[in-house]
Amino acid sequence: MIAPVEDASAPEPEVKTENKDPFDEIDFGSFFDDYLDPGYKSPASETVEKPSFETFLSSPVTLADHLQSQLAVLVMPEEVRDAALNVIGNLDENGYLSAPVEEIAETGDHTLDEVLEGLKIVQTLDPAGVGARDLRECLLLQIESRNGRGGVAWQIVFNHLKLVETRQMKELAKALGRPLEHVQIAVNVIKHLDPRPALRYSGPGARQIEPDVYIFKDADDYLIQLNDDEIPQLRLNAQYKRMLDREQEPSKEVRNYVKERYASAMQSMKNIEQRKHTILKVCQSIVRRQLEFLEGGIDRLKPMMIKEVAEEIGVHPSTVSRAVASKYAHTPQGVFELRYFFSEAVQGISGSATPLLILKRRVKKMIEEEDDKHPLTDEQITARLKSEGIDVTRRTVAKYREDMKIPSTHQRRARS
Repeated sequence: MIAPVEDASAPEPEVKTENKDPFDEIDFGSFFDDYLDPGYKSPASETVEKPSFETFLSSPVTLADHLQSQLAVLVMPEEVRDAALNVIGNLDENGYLSAPVEEIAETGDHTLDEVLEGLKIVQTLDPAGVGARDLRECLLLQIESRNGRGGVAWQIVFNHLKLVETRQMKELAKALGRPLEHVQIAVNVIKHLDPRPALRYSGPGARQIEPDVYIFKDADDYLIQLNDDEIPQLRLNAQYKRMLDREQEPSKEVRNYVKERYASAMQSMKNIEQRKHTILKVCQSIVRRQLEFLEGGIDRLKPMMIKEVAEEIGVHPSTVSRAVASKYAHTPQGVFELRYFFSEAVQGISGSATPLLILKRRVKKMIEEEDDKHPLTDEQITARLKSEGIDVTRRTVAKYREDMKIPSTHQRRARS
């Protein structure tokens, strides 16, 4: 059995309203400072339920916060915006894209073109280099943000990064047809680029993770509780409602302005409560689908797609994607980002499915336990996985290894 700790019997948010008083049928928008006054002391009867925890984020902001604030002021089709938000939700702590664009398209119910366009937009945001899929792309994005394409530094990163890694300056100058001095200047520029552009948002000064949801076991049931403890109590300033109740003052223009802004605040509060309701529904679905994980740990995680959960709770996949972005759950197995539970499946030989996340963990563990003097080849890893009932190709294993930034067999042998 799964139950939220509070509001277990709360009705679904109403979309339609009856035509009554204007304040009962308001097109609610974004918050505004003048009408949500933390210091205003209104009577208890005028207290409005405090907004969701997601509205109040401590400083400094996270990478997702920083990117989303930039995205909000850009004009683009909503489908592309949703895809860009999904891209942001799949960035790792260094700012690299941690999931293939095909997987993002499939799990978020986007077209591949929408995801690629969203990624392209994210890669124009600050910090430069964010949204890269590998080191080369990260460095190229930073160079392009400063000097555009085609310069000596750009050519070196695009075509000859290996020569920089091995410090073959003369060979590099020869390949480029440039004086050695020019090449050395360009290499110096490259050395001052940031290979981990988003690290500043996850360092010691960044906001510590506070779980947004608590999932805990009570006898045979799992209970779900949203974390509202740190939210300041807000009240709607009754002065503005009284201004609207008076017919003669203030002026009509002021009355219309106050009414519009009052409506805007209330809609935002309603939207936040609906998002809160969505998070609760998503977590209930996660618990239903991931009972084995909650009981047995990470290796018991099952494949689960965003669009499957969206269909179950009756919303669009992008609604689920936005709701879980940068949200964390405290579970009996530890604290996990909600996105962690969503993973596409790899079919096994017997027809069973293995989450992609678990498959990558298995590949990583094999490599960590290998003989340093005789590292495993991708072919050997593929054979071991097939012996465990997981049907993958060598090319797939190589791709997963590269996604995890694990060097090739030759490179691992050279390091030993």
